Amino acid sequence: MRYPAYIEKDFSFPQFYRVRLNPPSRAMPDPAGVLEKELVQALDQAGITPGQTVAVGVGSRGINQISSLVSTICQCIRERSAVPFIVPAMGSHGSATPQGQAMMLAKLGVTPDICNAAIKPEMDAVQVATVCNEVPVFFSGQALAADHSICINRIKPHTKFKGDVESGLYKMMVVGMGKHQGALAYHNNALKYGFYNLLLNMGDAVVKNTNLRLGIGVVEDRYDQVMDVQVIAADKIRETEPLLLKTAKENFPSLPYDELDVLAIRQIGKEISGSGMDPNVTGRTFDLMEDDFSGVLNAKRVVVLDLSAKTCGNAIGLGNADIITEKVFADMDYEATLMNALTSMSLRKAFTPVRLPTSRKALQAAFQTIGPVAPDDVTAVIIQDTMHTTDFLISQALLEKTKQLPWVESIEKIDLVLD
Repeated sequence: MRYPAYIEKDFSFPQFYRVRLNPPSRAMPDPAGVLEKELVQALDQAGITPGQTVAVGVGSRGINQISSLVSTICQCIRERSAVPFIVPAMGSHGSATPQGQAMMLAKLGVTPDICNAAIKPEMDAVQVATVCNEVPVFFSGQALAADHSICINRIKPHTKFKGDVESGLYKMMVVGMGKHQGALAYHNNALKYGFYNLLLNMGDAVVKNTNLRLGIGVVEDRYDQVMDVQVIAADKIRETEPLLLKTAKENFPSLPYDELDVLAIRQIGKEISGSGMDPNVTGRTFDLMEDDFSGVLNAKRVVVLDLSAKTCGNAIGLGNADIITEKVFADMDYEATLMNALTSMSLRKAFTPVRLPTSRKALQAAFQTIGPVAPDDVTAVIIQDTMHTTDFLISQALLEKTKQLPWVESIEKIDLVLD
C-alpha cells in the first residue's frame, strides 16, 4: 500500500507524559453482600415460592463484578427452593444468535458452572403489547415461560439521547429482554417517536404486561467500581431509575479537557460501551436523531488502535473515529458489527474510517491532518478506553494545563511506545 510522502517518512512525536488522577473512590466494599441482603426481602415481596422458575436477564455490558452479582441472584433464588435460569438480554449483540450471545456472557464470567444456573439463549420473543398505536413491544419467550423474571443492568448515561431515564433498566427491559425483535422495533420506531419518549412507553408496557418482578440497578464510580446496587420492584423502576442516573452522571468517567487536536483510544468494545466508545467521553456522535455530545469534548481527530478481546469482533463505533489501524479492520467481525448497526439504526457507527498499517502510523496521520500545526503544539491524549479516564497519556502541549487540574496524583515523562 502506498501512502503520501509525508506519511511514509519517519515522524518524531512530541514528548508524552503519563497522568494519573486520583478522584475519590466511592466503591462499595461488598456489592454482592449488599445485593444478597436486599434480595431476601425483595424476593418475598415478589411472591416467588418453592418450585417456581425465575428467568434472570443479563446483558452484554462489562459491569464490574457482574459474575459475582449474577451468581448471588441465582443463589438467593435457589435458597428459596425456586429454580433460576439465565436469559441473555442483549438485543442483537452476539450476531443475534443463541451461540453468540452465550459466548458473550461466558466472556463476562456468566456461565452455568459459575452461576449454578442454566443459560437459555434462544432468540424467540413474544409480542406483549402495542404502544403509540403501532409499535410492537416484545419480551423474551423463555422469560415469559417462567413464573417470574428479573433483570440486572448498569445505570449510566445513554450514547444517543439525554433524559431522566437513559441506559439502564428500562432499556434492558425493552431492548435486552425484547431480544432482536424488540431491539429492532425500538430503534426503528424511535426515529419517528423519539428515543426517550418511546423508551418510556415501551418500558411501561413491559411492566404492565409481563412477569417482570424486579429490576436490579447497578451504579459505578469513575473507577468502574460498583458504588450502589438497588433491588427495585418492577412498578417502582420508573420513579427510582432517574435518581440512580443522577448519581451515575455525577460519577461518570470524563476527560478534563474541552478541546483536543487528537484523541487516541487504545481499544473499543461492546462491554465498554454500547457504542464501542462512549460519546459522553469522546463527544462524537453522527447518526440520525442522536443528541449533540460535542459540548463534552471537541476532538479534531479521533483514532482507534484496537478492539477489546471481550467484544468478540463487534467493532460498532469505529465509524465515529477518523482513523483506525489495519489490526482493527482485520479483527472486526463484520457480520456482528453490521447486525448491531442495522438493528440500532446506527449505520455511521459501522462505517470504515481511514486505515493505517500500525498504531504509530495511525497516530502520525492524526497529527499531520489537522493543518500546519507543529508536533510540539498538538494537544493529544491517549486513553486505554472510555471507561478509564483517570490514567492516560498527554502530549507536551497539554503539560502546563494539566498541572493545574484537580486530583492530579502524578505526571511522569514517558517514552511513547507504539507498534
